Order: sequence, then C-alpha cells, then structure tokens
Amino acid sequence: MTATMQAIVFHGAGKWGLEEVAQPTLIASDDVLLKVERTGICGTDLHILSTPPGHPATPGSILGHEYVATVVDTGDSVSHLQRGDRVVIDPNITCGLCQYCRLGMTNVCERMTTLGIFRHGGLAEFNVAPAKSLHRISNDVPIERAALAEPLACVWHAFEKTALVPGESVAILGGGPIGLLFLLLFKSAGAGKVFLVEPADFRRQQAEALGADGAINPKTQNAASEIKSATGIGADIVVDTVGSLLPEALELVRFGGRVVLFGLNQHAERTISQYYPTRYEVTIIGSFIQRTAFPKVVRALESGIIPVEELITHRIGLAELSDGLEALRQGTAIKILAHP
Repeated sequence: MTATMQAIVFHGAGKWGLEEVAQPTLIASDDVLLKVERTGICGTDLHILSTPPGHPATPGSILGHEYVATVVDTGDSVSHLQRGDRVVIDPNITCGLCQYCRLGMTNVCERMTTLGIFRHGGLAEFNVAPAKSLHRISNDVPIERAALAEPLACVWHAFEKTALVPGESVAILGGGPIGLLFLLLFKSAGAGKVFLVEPADFRRQQAEALGADGAINPKTQNAASEIKSATGIGADIVVDTVGSLLPEALELVRFGGRVVLFGLNQHAERTISQYYPTRYEVTIIGSFIQRTAFPKVVRALESGIIPVEELITHRIGLAELSDGLEALRQGTAIKILAHP
C-alpha cells in the first residue's frame, strides 16, 4: 500500500487545496528524502495565489520554497549527508551548463527550476530534493531560526551588492519580512541610520522594536522630507522590497547613492525620468534570489548574531494556510511558519 501525506497543491489562477497525496520516494542517486519541519509563507506565495498571478507556478505542484527539514534517507551517490542531519534548502535548482551558470551567474540560469514553485516543495509532510540543494545546519540551531535561511540568503545577496560602508544611511521600502530582514542585516553590519517606509501600523511598530531609527508612514508623512531632514542629503542606500517603487526610491536616495531593486512583480510598470539617475550618478542595482549566500547564512544562523526568529508572528498547520495568507494580505503578520 502506498504511503500518503498531507500537502498544499497549487491548481492555477489562485486555486489551491489541502490534499492527501502519495509520499515521495527516492528516484535519482542524488535524491534526498526529507521530513519537513517548518515551511515559511512569503510574498512570492501570495503572488502565485493572486488573481491574476503575480508570479508563475506549475499547476499540480506542491507549494512551499522556504523550509527546513531532517534527512530521512539518501540516494546511493550522496556522501555528505546522513540520516538525522538537519538541512536548509536552496530551492532554486540550476543546470550548471548554460552560459550564465558558466559565468557564475547561477541565479539567472537559463534552465532553472524551483522547488515549491515549479516542482514539489515544502508545504507537505515529506519532500525529495537533490543533494546539491541542501545545506547542513547544526541540529543545535532552533528550527524556527533555521526556517528563515532561504529568505535571509536572498537578502544577503542583495546586501552584498550594496557595498555598505559602516555608518552609511539606509532607507528600506516595505516592512514585510524581507524589509525587516534587511533592517536586521544592515544594523548588524554597522549601518548608521536605517529608516523603514511602510503604511501598515503593525509593521512599523515591529520595525521600531527591531531597531529602526525611523519608521515612516507614507500615507501621512513625506518620506523624502523626513529622510533628508535626518541625513541632510538623503539615504546613501535605498532598497525597494515591494517591487514597484523605483520612482519613490529615487526620491529618497542621495546624489551618487545606490538603489537596490529586490521586490519582484511581473505586472509592475512605472515611469521614471532617465535624466535624474544620469545627472546625479545614482546607481540602480537589480538583485534576484542568490548565488553563494547560503554557506554564509548558515554560519550566521549558527552563531545567532542575527535574531531572525523575532520576525515570526504566526505559527500554523497546513489546514490554516488560508488564514495565514489573509494575515499577510492585511499586513497583520510578519513571518508565518507552517508546521506540516
């Protein structure tokens, strides 16, 4: 008799369901069977489940791309992992052969596929992933801290692109989990004043509790005036975590500053004047997922220097996913973890 498990299955155009499906089994020699411990719900999941979708996904796939798991079994060619190891998962599987992979730009691999989006992911009791996607993390690291490895890795990649000099000022657009991870990382790395721009009261309060030097409500305050008043010239670095706020970012950055575009929404279309970033030498930087951040993130999580678990506001079972998604939409949650 085939063993079964509970899983969240995507059915396209905002449709999904909690279903009883067959437990996965090892097929390839480099496969690893995982017992999923926790899975994060993030903005990408919201985009996938929006109508129309703001991010593509494969109908029939099990969702969930941010997860921590325990190794149950391994294929014959896997030598660096053993049963009982705790692992964090890089969900983006690259080919290693296309021109971009050979250039070292694995995050734009021409044949990339993603666990939890295009292949079965972590919103399930069990999952099978290729060994190269798994990074062992100490079993002493609290599970909930380890569960934030994937979003922190993406933030880390963008953070490295900013080339932060200690003491520089930063403005973060968006106070969701990504924005708050940026806040924690910039603060731990020696940034000067860090401002967060966010309309939701709850998220601004969280930002202040986590050390933001200013939490600005763009509905009632002029963010550009507030930041220029505090810094004299504007922010050295501005990060758009929303995916549609480049014009606003350009209003906040100082001449010669850097704007990092992190948030991703394929329907976002805005108009800017090309004159401004040219005349005032503003550097605009795109950042997509990550390349080499996972080993660094594992070390940081093992050391405990970045208190990422403070972002967790909700803990749910798979049957409560609908409530979790609504809390994210309403801005009353920061990080939600599902326990399959």
